[in-house]
Amino acid sequence: MMNLGLVSIGFLCILNSSTLGDISGSANQSNNLRYKGQRRSVPKFPLINVDGVKSNNGVVCLPDNYPFQDYDPMELKSVKTYSLKQYDESVPQGPSLIPEVDTVRILKKLSLQEKVGQMVHVHIGKFLGCDGLLNVTLAESIFEKYKIGGVYGSPVDMGGRWNIASPQRWANLTNTLQKIAMEKGSKLPFIYSLESPKGAGNIKGSILFPAPVNIGATFNLMHAYIPSQIVAKDIRAAGAHMIHSPSANLNVNRLWKHNYESFGEDPYLAGEMVYTTVRGLQGNYKVDRNRVAACVKHYIGYSGSKNGDDKEPRNIPYHKITEYHLYPFLRGFNAGATTAMLSPNTLNGEAVSSSRYLKNDILRNFLRFSGVVVSDWSEIKSMVKFGTAISPNWGIYQSFEDGVIDVSMSSDGFDFIDGIFDMLNRNAFSKDKIYTSVGRILQLKNDLGLFDNPYSNLGLIETVGSNQDIEKSQIAARESIILLKNENRVLPFHKNDKVVFIGPIFNSTRYMCGGWSVHRKEKSDLEGDSPYYGYGDTLEQAIEKIIGRKPTIFTGFDIDGNLVDDYTELGRHVHRADKVVIGFGEKSAGEANMLDLTESQISLVEYLAKLTSTPIVFLLMQNTPRIIDGIIKYADGILNVNLPGAYGGLPIAEAIYGSFSPSGRMPYTYPKSNLQTDLTYYTPVTSEYDPTFAFGTGFGYNEMVYSSIRVSNDVLFPGIPIKVTVSVTNNGNGPQLEPVLLYASQHVRNRMTPERYRLKDFKKKLINPKETVEYVFHLKAEQFQFRASDSQLYIEGGKITLTINAFTKNVVTKDVLLKIDLDFTDNQQITTGRDNKQSPQGRISNKRPTPHY
Repeated sequence: MMNLGLVSIGFLCILNSSTLGDISGSANQSNNLRYKGQRRSVPKFPLINVDGVKSNNGVVCLPDNYPFQDYDPMELKSVKTYSLKQYDESVPQGPSLIPEVDTVRILKKLSLQEKVGQMVHVHIGKFLGCDGLLNVTLAESIFEKYKIGGVYGSPVDMGGRWNIASPQRWANLTNTLQKIAMEKGSKLPFIYSLESPKGAGNIKGSILFPAPVNIGATFNLMHAYIPSQIVAKDIRAAGAHMIHSPSANLNVNRLWKHNYESFGEDPYLAGEMVYTTVRGLQGNYKVDRNRVAACVKHYIGYSGSKNGDDKEPRNIPYHKITEYHLYPFLRGFNAGATTAMLSPNTLNGEAVSSSRYLKNDILRNFLRFSGVVVSDWSEIKSMVKFGTAISPNWGIYQSFEDGVIDVSMSSDGFDFIDGIFDMLNRNAFSKDKIYTSVGRILQLKNDLGLFDNPYSNLGLIETVGSNQDIEKSQIAARESIILLKNENRVLPFHKNDKVVFIGPIFNSTRYMCGGWSVHRKEKSDLEGDSPYYGYGDTLEQAIEKIIGRKPTIFTGFDIDGNLVDDYTELGRHVHRADKVVIGFGEKSAGEANMLDLTESQISLVEYLAKLTSTPIVFLLMQNTPRIIDGIIKYADGILNVNLPGAYGGLPIAEAIYGSFSPSGRMPYTYPKSNLQTDLTYYTPVTSEYDPTFAFGTGFGYNEMVYSSIRVSNDVLFPGIPIKVTVSVTNNGNGPQLEPVLLYASQHVRNRMTPERYRLKDFKKKLINPKETVEYVFHLKAEQFQFRASDSQLYIEGGKITLTINAFTKNVVTKDVLLKIDLDFTDNQQITTGRDNKQSPQGRISNKRPTPHY
């Protein structure tokens, strides 16, 4: 083929300059060429006008479609350790019931348009130019025209140039925007909020901690507090002030793709973790400028989708809402949470965003939440889709008339402002509701110190990604690892064992993190681990570090479960090995319609198990618990690591090779089949409960011996707690962190069938070899209150069985008697509660009663 000097780049052909030079000559050369002794005229160069690279006012734009964004070249200079000023956190700090005097003074100075602008949070993508960078002119125009009060999100998710941004780059972005906001429009600072369920993942170098489901598995509240404190610090370093976290939803359906955001299926476990997370994020936020505003989400019933989809209607009986789902939110508000986000779905036929009952009667009146209520992304518009509003503007009307939404979080938000004024012109609602909402918003800004200094805390930048933070993440990951099976003590391995590792998870950081890590939804495999470079590890690196040589790793099957290696080749290596580890993972988004493994995965396990006698260990790294019941018989050992975070490789490798003894416990029920996707351990006593792994199961490498349960009194009266004590002895050769879970079961309840078990408390302690440690719990009669079908609160006397470590070989039990009346006899059963004929405060109808504690 003739070389025409053309270089093809996509759909554009460019003339190669070196080839042009050969034919064009120079200024000193003749315009004629001699060819075979004859002079010939040089033909005129055929220059063709073509469209150039897209630009805007001289700014070169990014391509409309490009496979991945640039990696921010800015390197961190993180200190190894640091210390922050400590403030008194003995009393939870929360939103003020009424605005302070100086807040009211600011409120009164604002025009109506400026007030309405405060109620809008706009995505950062709206401020970016076509080059993926901040467009200052555009930003000035937005603040001048709309006078907005908040910005949220990461440029990564809305056309930004970088696939992750350094804290320095973040600080420049937020500080520039704040300067514009202070000079334009309402001339007030704005709140910047980020979505960070596992850490400040949008900020380069900031630690991506183990997912909340892992934190729940630790049964150690310290691991909810410390990571949250670090995340708050890193967000402040970037110039943000609020985080959309924690999730207070229960893991009640294993198909739900956001289960990694949940601390588990149990209301008490989730509630205590939510409480502690809020305390870690906020601390004494009214004086501590290293802390942020927490946003407890998504209120309410978000996790109750039958098929796991975000927008699927939720149908949850209201007594289950009040008995199980509300408690974690209540604990978040008890901790002082400043904001709450509504769920982006319908519950029992009502759009949550437009439900007077859910927003006013429950959220405001019953849960007594006095902070800022935030919509989910463009959720007010969804009222049209849900069929509860004839237009977006009428959706805005419902958001005010049926319980005020203080902040509309939207991709643009400008239509919300226009809609507010449209409704005001129709006299659809009073301006007083706007004043109330804006008063809450301004008070939050005041409490966060934004009126004094809204800019990034530059002194915190050097702490981002410190070794100190990495170690805290690894400690949490270690305590979250769950040993579920260990036949013939196949685990831990010896360093000189010949081990074959099979699976796609061993050389990937992103598969240890899951969705909502760096990106809102993780990018393609083409981008791979590039956003994590230098700020995370892999299992392959960690195993090599421990054993001192390159581990033998085969992909076997890809992350979608498709076979990529030859059976025969794998079989030869496994046959010569001492042990084999098969790692199951999933794509970072964690979406699944069913829980099944693929046929390729199942057949590979069966082939290797039948071909050789090499012991097999399953390593489960996933948000969605895949069904393994058909192949569990082939596994000698099983480790469930869930999503241990960017630095999870070393803790997993240490667990495999025995550097410590696992101490995690299952925070959710691991189903046996797709028929058990919504099975929880607190199912009624009339229901079957036979999962692959029950809630609370797990054990370590050491043999633990439990004493019988001792109680300070066999009878439990209201107002008089009893002590419940159990002694635990470590008969192993190494130290053991041992969580002890206290359950209770009520034998008979007249108004509602009792559950099989309910978790009442948990504690975790370190027990050295041959040491015996006492665990003491304080149990109250009030802990046995329950919700009946009318959602009202009752307590009934009768026989109670206390159980330590249900579903495990270390189970011990003790019966006590719950007496409601001092004259109560063993054969009586007394019920206290509201008369069904009464109309409790806030009740709308008999179908939807307002609960009372």
